[in-house]
Amino acid sequence: MMVSVTDTDFLPDGDPETTPHSIQAEQAMLGALLYDNEVYHRISNIVNETHFYNPVHRRIFETAARLIESGKLADAIVLKNRFSQDETLIDIGGEQYLAELLLAAPSGATAVEYAKMVFDLAMRRELIRLGGDISSEASNPENEQDAMDQISDAESKLFNLAEVGSVQTGFESFKTAMIKSIDMASAAYARDGSMSGIGTGLTDLDRQLGGMHSSDLIILAGRPSMGKTSLATNIAFHIAKKFREEKTETGVSKAADGGRVGFFSLEMSSEQLATRILAEQSGIPSHKIRRGDINASEYESIRESADDISNIPLFIDDTGGISIGQLSARARRLKRMHGLDMIVVDYLQLLTGGKALKSSDGRVQEVSAITQGLKALAKELDIPVLALAQLSRAVEQRDDKRPQLSDLRESGSIEQDADVVMFVFREEYYKARAEPTEGTPEHVAWQEEMERLHGKAEVVVGKQRHGPIGIVRLSFNANITKFGNLIEDDRYDNIPH
Repeated sequence: MMVSVTDTDFLPDGDPETTPHSIQAEQAMLGALLYDNEVYHRISNIVNETHFYNPVHRRIFETAARLIESGKLADAIVLKNRFSQDETLIDIGGEQYLAELLLAAPSGATAVEYAKMVFDLAMRRELIRLGGDISSEASNPENEQDAMDQISDAESKLFNLAEVGSVQTGFESFKTAMIKSIDMASAAYARDGSMSGIGTGLTDLDRQLGGMHSSDLIILAGRPSMGKTSLATNIAFHIAKKFREEKTETGVSKAADGGRVGFFSLEMSSEQLATRILAEQSGIPSHKIRRGDINASEYESIRESADDISNIPLFIDDTGGISIGQLSARARRLKRMHGLDMIVVDYLQLLTGGKALKSSDGRVQEVSAITQGLKALAKELDIPVLALAQLSRAVEQRDDKRPQLSDLRESGSIEQDADVVMFVFREEYYKARAEPTEGTPEHVAWQEEMERLHGKAEVVVGKQRHGPIGIVRLSFNANITKFGNLIEDDRYDNIPH
């Protein structure tokens, strides 16, 4: 049996029409694995059973991997019993084939190189298949999908191929899902049980949500002037500023703390967002920064703040009117080029569902396609997506202005697709616009109420798949549009002085 591999092995017999593969490379790698099971731990992060061209090799590797992972021996004798009645294996030599793999096994040191070759050839096959699918879809006269949408779909599939090594998806074993669950619990335990997701920097909000979880679509809604953009900006900045990178045992880079944030600002310019962040960090109101109404000391404070935060991994795209397909394509590109741990979209109703959908369906169906697209993107990139949303005017018609789920515009699709729905509410805003006549008893009571409400805000968690709903109270500094942790007097009533 041949186990040496040449440059032309991936095209057997020199036939250019043959699918790229190398039986010899697969045999060599399997032989090294059966000879020394420790080889598995060096190649398991490179190949899995789906990368084998030969279906028999695929089953041999899958069986050996299952045995090794459970702490058992996987050699030719053990596998012989497993495959003794296997007709497919009998067709290519039966038990003798396993013995030949073992006898012709190369040095374990070369197993990694063979694994890399098996993986590379599998990727070539996927590329050929993917290219054929793209060509077939583009040339199909009955395909009504817009060309730009086809490009977005193709880019999505290529991104998945580059990220996980395969565009094919399917069932996942319960064991694999359980491992992911344990990893999440371990992350929460490492943070003293406070959260398993990315921290927002707001203690009480993190306690309510457990942080922002990967693959979640989080909706942050509110009426104009409530501060939803400010809150989203505060959260995005905190996450980006806290970013700390580490490498796993396999050399993959990941966020040890914080994260890299992509901010799609469909309403405000990148300059306006940067000014808000600069105001928050320097403590100087943004309107003074914009007008240049500052003294030398304030200017120096602005410069120092700018130097301190200029290199944080916060990326802003302020292109207006983009479609959900374009947003997804840009997010994938950002992850490939710089890494990506969270997306903010400001705001959801300014996105479009694509030309074909927009021309044939109503706005409700379009918003439904947008929310489904955002949820799919969160799962695809395995990151939280924080999308802002406007509330309907129904809030203004009620005596109690605190928002609820039914106030969401096109609420059915948004509420259904979101994992978390929360609302920003500042009672101070409404109370300030209901000032009674000065000098009256009502005005005195109004002033007392304004003092009680001043600088306070609420985040109302109206839906959460992972935990309870409820109200989180925050502080709010309108001058620098900054939300913060609210220190309430009753927290310290029992603390000895």
